[in-house]
Amino acid sequence: MAFIIAIPISWYAMRKWLEGFAYKTTMSWWIFALAGITALVIALLTVSWQSFRAARMNPVNALREE
Repeated sequence: MAFIIAIPISWYAMRKWLEGFAYKTTMSWWIFALAGITALVIALLTVSWQSFRAARMNPVNALREE
């Protein structure tokens, strides 16, 4: 949801910022798609790793520590 909100804001901000340079360049849609996919993959890997660690843990040890 945050990515969908951030796309038009970042597109507008980048376009305005790039207008100030002498050499013009275009922004492609795939740059934003790549950034979103990369963020999604990192988030999924992090959550998956933490879930895997929690699933491997012995529940008796967790209850002893509390």
